Amino acid sequence: QVQLVESGGGLVQAGGSLRLSCAASGRTFSINKMGWFRQAPGKEREFVAKISWSGSNTYYANSVKGRFTISRDNAKNTYLQMDSLKSEDTAVYYCAASNTYYGSNPTDYKYWGQGTQVAVSS
Repeated sequence: QVQLVESGGGLVQAGGSLRLSCAASGRTFSINKMGWFRQAPGKEREFVAKISWSGSNTYYANSVKGRFTISRDNAKNTYLQMDSLKSEDTAVYYCAASNTYYGSNPTDYKYWGQGTQVAVSS
């Protein structure tokens, strides 16, 4: 099993920045990629960004490209730096881990964190 714990959410004004963190523990040797997803009230969970476990490959949703940056460190932490935040970025953000190399759908990810709330005021 893999356990994921997110932190770093909060309330920020439009144009501001937040940095989300995700700490992984357990059988992390089975993980091949990490992803961030978000879910706004009344909407489906959507892909935000993903990164290979090695950190060498990243991919972003068009809605966040150029504003968000996903990264990892050697201590099993994954980050999401969010800059130039907009009101439409308001959502619960989830960290997820996958045993596969490809895919950006929620069904491609086996392990999920509990989520952290991000609220952007306009």
